[in-house]
Amino acid sequence: MKFGKRLLPLLLTLSMTASLLPAAALAAEADAGEKHITILGTSDMHGNIWGFSYEDNSETANNGMARLYTYIQQTRSENPNTILIDAGDDIQGTIMTDDLYNKTPEEPHPVITAMNYMGYDAMTLGNHEFNWGIPTMQTILGQAEFPVLAANVTDAAGELVTGAGWTIVEKDGVKVAIIGVVTPDVPIWDGGKEGIDGATFEAANVAVCKAIDEIGDQADVIVVSAHMGMYAEFDEEGGSDSAQKILDDNPEIDVLQVAHNHVVVNETQGTTVIGGVRNGGRDIARFDLTLDADNNIVDATVEVVDMTDVAPSQEIRDIPLVAEGHQKTIDYINGGGSGEDGEGGVALGSTTAKFQPENEISGIPAGRVMDTAVMDLINKIQLENSGADVSAAALFKDTSDLPAGDINYGNIFDIYKFDNTLYRVAVTGAELKAYMEWSAECYNQWKEGDINISFDPEYPDYLYDMFAGVEYEIDLSQPKGARIKNVMFQGAPLQDDQTLTLAVNNYRYSSALKAQNLISGTKDWESSNSIRDMIVAYFAEHSPVAPEVDNNWKIVGVDLSEDDPRRAELISYINDGLLDPPYASSYNLADYDALVAEAQANAATQSYNISVDGVKVGNAFAWTMSYETGSITYYRLRDIAYAVKGTGAAFDIGWDNGVTITVGGSYDDEPIVMGNMPPAVTETTLTVQVNGQAVEIPAAIVSPGHYCVTAEGLSTLLGFTVTQNDAAIDIATK
Repeated sequence: MKFGKRLLPLLLTLSMTASLLPAAALAAEADAGEKHITILGTSDMHGNIWGFSYEDNSETANNGMARLYTYIQQTRSENPNTILIDAGDDIQGTIMTDDLYNKTPEEPHPVITAMNYMGYDAMTLGNHEFNWGIPTMQTILGQAEFPVLAANVTDAAGELVTGAGWTIVEKDGVKVAIIGVVTPDVPIWDGGKEGIDGATFEAANVAVCKAIDEIGDQADVIVVSAHMGMYAEFDEEGGSDSAQKILDDNPEIDVLQVAHNHVVVNETQGTTVIGGVRNGGRDIARFDLTLDADNNIVDATVEVVDMTDVAPSQEIRDIPLVAEGHQKTIDYINGGGSGEDGEGGVALGSTTAKFQPENEISGIPAGRVMDTAVMDLINKIQLENSGADVSAAALFKDTSDLPAGDINYGNIFDIYKFDNTLYRVAVTGAELKAYMEWSAECYNQWKEGDINISFDPEYPDYLYDMFAGVEYEIDLSQPKGARIKNVMFQGAPLQDDQTLTLAVNNYRYSSALKAQNLISGTKDWESSNSIRDMIVAYFAEHSPVAPEVDNNWKIVGVDLSEDDPRRAELISYINDGLLDPPYASSYNLADYDALVAEAQANAATQSYNISVDGVKVGNAFAWTMSYETGSITYYRLRDIAYAVKGTGAAFDIGWDNGVTITVGGSYDDEPIVMGNMPPAVTETTLTVQVNGQAVEIPAAIVSPGHYCVTAEGLSTLLGFTVTQNDAAIDIATK
């Protein structure tokens, strides 16, 4: 299981005899009988099979189970001794899962159908598998053709809720034990749902220890698939919800898969390789183990592979139930489930204008630095439904917005993606202020010279609540815990001993207010329907709905130098993609010269993403000619030819008495290494021979001999629709 246990005698022997053996003999001995096992780990796929954002009605470019399967198949072709495991949170998270299939658990489920097709060897429960109660979870996961693991969860009768806590998979004579554990914090979020209060959620480290004892010498490799982060979420003292505690107490673990937090984890502790991925099928964790003839591990590596450049598998999309579920969801969104048959494209309501302001700085969400109509609408609906004095809600996604015009179910899902219910609870003024301070910890402290507000990357978006029913200020010149100022309730300063009622969703009530000991009271009312249903009902009754902002809160204690032209210059660089968005750390005017130099260097090597029929294929160098009335962007032809080879937009380019292009041809030259482009640029009209026909287009020639064309020029050359979209060019061949 571990290097030390089995290899120490061997390593000592080798070290003593190495000088006596020829190097070639040693190499042959090392290679003899070696075995290579690859373990691929997914998690937190949250129902994203297709690689599609239903709330935006658009394909995604970097996620989805279909992309994962492309990579899985490629890996299996390279190494047939590949094991595929998942660490949970898969049957929840999209309109397809939450609003359609999870409400009919006895029917075939597209996520489990896809996982069966993908050939999973095991899956661990995630906390979101419990969102509909244990019987529903058991019914849906009962469709799995692979073991579902939860070694630390037993029902009221003392039986494992999935029937298994561990399994053994054999590849090339190597027996790999996989132990699955879920965060024991499930009752914090889903207590009261069927079967959960009667279940026992054991500390993960304890359950893994018991499982290892049960496995004994049946396995050569121990893998733990843990639906939790490395560090404790609630139980900081005991570590019952900490993957680090699992490893500390069970050092014989060879591979540790972590999940739940939606962050990349890629590290090695001792000889244990540890990996975790983001959500939605964005990454896959790859563990490669090399074993000797006696099945001792002699090498182990971990890599987290981003799916950005991976094409989605059409095999997965063509699974009948997946294709049916995808279209059914789109129809449901268009109809909002409001017609007699739930289809028909009937709008749920309408707005008079969009609800979110534009971001001043790219990557710095306006909806988190100022009061907005989106948050005021959600809080207004919560106040009306609960009858509470004060309401709190979060902007779950930085880009959440309501467009102008007709509103469908996808738009509602976009601003409120979780199936939360609403609670009302009595709080004191002091407790409310403590809750507000907890929320304001998401910000970084402002420093003199900072030109923007930034955010602590350790605090996910969904942890930041905004409040209605009170007026308040957030002083970012102050450290965490001392930021909430001038809280006013009904025109008077809120007193610490004053009692009022708070409307808050069930998740925040359990995971923050109670788990963090922010309040002492208990809920005195719970809604029978979800907050999302309340928003749907509001639009049905009040459309058209106009965006309204009461500006009841603001950020103070900062001077962003808004009148300083240097700030405007830096912001223009950020918005043009020449500087990274300062999300996790503010840009400061003290660093002005260095930032300008960085932007200018980036301008010389700026590249634009290229996609063909919605699939990203590469990038092209871009040279922008600026004028008083605007700018024209030119793309290097050879970059485009290299990026699109093998696609429907492929073309070859040559220089036979001028520039020649063969549409459909194969470009075989190596890519141009990005470097500083010379400043000598000549704009001209270029004549190109396209399949033997002369075509004239506007072009830029960058010395020495880099031919660059506009998106429109490329469209003329290839005969396809080519559009420029921010830092991307999209080619449509269909």
